Amino acid sequence: MSVTTRSRHVLVIAAVLAAGAQILSGAQQRERSSIPDRYKWDLSQIYPSDQAWRAAKDKLATDIPAVRAFKGTLGTSPQKLADALELVSRLSKEFSRLYIYASMTSDQDTRVSLYQGMQQEMAQLGATLGAETSFIEPEILKIDPPKIETYISGEPRLKVYSFYLHDILRRRAHTLSDSEEKILASSSVVASAPSDTFGILSDADFPYPTITLADGKSVKLDSSGFNLYRQVPNRADREKVMSAFFGALGSFRGTFGSTLNGEVQSDVFYAKTRNYSSALERALDAANIPTSVYMRLIDGVNRGLPTFHRYLNLRKRMMGVSDLHYYDLYAPLVASVDLTYTAEEAQKHVMAALKPLGTEYAAAATRAFNERWIDLYPNPGKRSGAYSNGGAYDVHPYMLINYNGKYNDVSTIAHELGHTMQSYLSNKTQPYPLADYPIFVAEVASTFNEALLIDYMLKTITDDATKLSLLGNYLEGIKVTVFRQTQFAEFELRAHEMAEKGEPLTGDALSKLYAEITKKYYGHDKGICTVDDYIQHEWSFIPHFYRNFYVYQYATSFTASAALSEKVLGGDPAATKRYLAFLSAGGSKYPIDLLKDAGVDMTTDEPLNLTLQKMNRVMDEMEKILAKTPAK
Repeated sequence: MSVTTRSRHVLVIAAVLAAGAQILSGAQQRERSSIPDRYKWDLSQIYPSDQAWRAAKDKLATDIPAVRAFKGTLGTSPQKLADALELVSRLSKEFSRLYIYASMTSDQDTRVSLYQGMQQEMAQLGATLGAETSFIEPEILKIDPPKIETYISGEPRLKVYSFYLHDILRRRAHTLSDSEEKILASSSVVASAPSDTFGILSDADFPYPTITLADGKSVKLDSSGFNLYRQVPNRADREKVMSAFFGALGSFRGTFGSTLNGEVQSDVFYAKTRNYSSALERALDAANIPTSVYMRLIDGVNRGLPTFHRYLNLRKRMMGVSDLHYYDLYAPLVASVDLTYTAEEAQKHVMAALKPLGTEYAAAATRAFNERWIDLYPNPGKRSGAYSNGGAYDVHPYMLINYNGKYNDVSTIAHELGHTMQSYLSNKTQPYPLADYPIFVAEVASTFNEALLIDYMLKTITDDATKLSLLGNYLEGIKVTVFRQTQFAEFELRAHEMAEKGEPLTGDALSKLYAEITKKYYGHDKGICTVDDYIQHEWSFIPHFYRNFYVYQYATSFTASAALSEKVLGGDPAATKRYLAFLSAGGSKYPIDLLKDAGVDMTTDEPLNLTLQKMNRVMDEMEKILAKTPAK
């Protein structure tokens, strides 16, 4: 059980898959007031009004000091310990509910200072809650482990906290004194400043450029516009889009370098303070994940770069270009195929794809569409990207999407619905202290759904061009989720290592590092894909770097889901049963153990190797289709 925010604010890959355009209307965003309610989430199910939120927030602020009464008593009886943990659990649950209302209301329009202020209030209240409860873990550590076991066996209310109590004992070496823990808890408001500043700058205040396309159309390259127009068929326009967008970011590299340096230095500070050998070790230890899993991923993906380069060469061939550039990587592989779907068609395809998971799963997923769990369309000021938030334990999860009508957007809905269903099933099955599933497994359910979607779509389509397009989309998923996220993970690791060595993390230093790693992954020096100079500033656009050592889990989760989905799609009822049990398990075990129960061992190379094998099989299939396609 954590007393920090349990928002499960899971962001989609690189937070850039969802584009900001209304279907059939180019990239013109509608004002939020003009979007039908059925396409907007209903946050009144959390609190009926801002006034109700305010009343609940004030009550929580009044209730928090009650924790003090338990200080010095936790080892006196199992009943006292149970009373204290139940109180903290109740406060934590209410805090999470308050926080997600404030954050999601703000995400509807990040320009509104009222809701920015509410988020800041919750950050301060979270620091207060953390400070008031900071004595609990150090005090529990003063209780002899055999006595803890006696407490658990003798007090039924402690059964639900057994995993938490044993985890505290595991982390004994990294838990500080009462006063030190209180200081660290209070520092969370200061530590969040780099991320908060980055969010306001990138989502609200940044002067995004406007360019004129070849057809004379003037377009603004904010994050949504960039995601849309980097895909346009006209190659010169794509180059212009990327050059202008990353050039604009580069002109602010000093500011972005400062915010990211602040984030990294914060990670290093907390690692040192808690007696970890590195920021990586601290980040992974929270879920009891060996650092070898992280390093194994980076090493394995680097060994697998020839498979990635095969894909890039296939893209070059299909696009008919003599030299592939980074700005070509988001263009459609099959230019003649324009896969566009209405919101209703997207729902139909996603629900059909999810049939292998059974009627109960489908019924709950349908509720997400029919009961306004989803905020679908972009509007001015809306947070970019997509996420699922399952932190309102007693309500239901919510999904933020920026739907653009393309296949990627349909896939994004399937992706986020995977998160939503894991939150829904875990919240339904597990008591609150065990419902919050670890981040390490969070992307398994989402990428699993993507695998089901592509399988369904390929079975319903006979046209070779469309098949090529969808197979290409699958490969793009591997590119974005496995190779790109591991590229990010390597950049993040190297940046933290630089800070730990006392080396500067200026905007220029970060750009140099990013360029070096990106050129290696894309085979720049081998003539595979040219990484133009302005790409060195792409790091400043990635919000996940403000969630320390988060992105690698996209890659590990994808490889896990690839292995699990193959078994379910193969019609193995036992595999389906194990997978649904995994979705319902919440955080009742460590993530490595949860996945072992589901049928995959993440401490080995097998999941990545199986993913690379499947990637090669898909390319074999695409090449067979291309071989029977008449040359132009």
